[in-house]
Amino acid sequence: MPVKRRPDMWIIALTATLLLIGIVMIYSSSAVMAAEKYGDPYFFLKRQIIWAIIGVTGMFTMTMIDYRILKRYAYIIYAVIIAVLIAAVVPGIGHEVNGAQRWIKIGFFTFQPAEFAKIGLIVFFAAILSKKEAEGKIADPVFGYLPCLLALAIVVLLIQSQPDLGSAVIIAIVSFFMFMIAGVRKTHLVSTALFVLPFLIVAIYSVDYRRRRIVSFLNPWDDASDSGYQIIQSFVALAGGGVFGTGLGASQQKLFFLPEPHTDFIFSIIGEELGFIGAFTVIILFSALTWRGFRVGLKAPDNFGALLAFGVSFAIGFQALINIAVVLGAAPTKGLPLPFISLGGSALTMWLIGVGLLLNVSEHTK
Repeated sequence: MPVKRRPDMWIIALTATLLLIGIVMIYSSSAVMAAEKYGDPYFFLKRQIIWAIIGVTGMFTMTMIDYRILKRYAYIIYAVIIAVLIAAVVPGIGHEVNGAQRWIKIGFFTFQPAEFAKIGLIVFFAAILSKKEAEGKIADPVFGYLPCLLALAIVVLLIQSQPDLGSAVIIAIVSFFMFMIAGVRKTHLVSTALFVLPFLIVAIYSVDYRRRRIVSFLNPWDDASDSGYQIIQSFVALAGGGVFGTGLGASQQKLFFLPEPHTDFIFSIIGEELGFIGAFTVIILFSALTWRGFRVGLKAPDNFGALLAFGVSFAIGFQALINIAVVLGAAPTKGLPLPFISLGGSALTMWLIGVGLLLNVSEHTK
């Protein structure tokens, strides 16, 4: 086994930079709204700082535990994922917001189980896939691929029942990426995707608000006052920012024009206040973090560590890509936050714990 070394400092620096940008932009984008709604301009900022402290604590805790120990608890982690996802939809335990029952309320905090499932499933599949690789069963459709597919399907269906199609799709794509990296035959993955595609289309078009999102994505000006309103306001924010931006705190769209300026559409405010340069810098930071994570995966001492690093890195990069694509009008609205930057306690905490796992693997790289 290689000697434990210093964690990847680039990953720490990139994560810290994104986290700092997030804290600054959450205050900038939410202060007016928080003062109007709660009488405290620092309301959302204080919540995010508390979660950031919890997340950073979790991140550094993960660096102190040998990641290989997690392999022993893969099935326990999966069982906890299933338990919290079921709990979220149980009356009296689950917490409903805007018609969706995706949260569990613990005291003053609300926790979203789907965010835990993103990181938990990466650990679970890294353990199971590496084990099947070692046993030579990874290419076997019956004893290799199908059990993993069934485990994924149960989680995806539970998340979809909340309903949260966006998170379900993200988890499925990240898992398929890990299957591909592990050595599952591409014909099996493609055939599964083709089989699932009609069900995905039905899931979208059978629900009114999802169908309207697709229509507004194709032409938001057809319903500019309703389903297309948010993306049009995002365009206005980005266009108003120009190259250098209007200046930090000087956004006009956050003044009750752009809905959710501190959550899913915070990148719009970054583009407006910091301009193309600021927005492009955020894209570069995510790209660099994903690349450093892949580099850790390539140098990992074992298959479990490699799959863990690839899974976490791809999940961060892919969700950032989807969020930014939505804000730019290149993808339908999905309700997915921008990692490390958007307001959201459970999401921020779990992404930071994921980075902690990535740093842990980097301490053992060749």
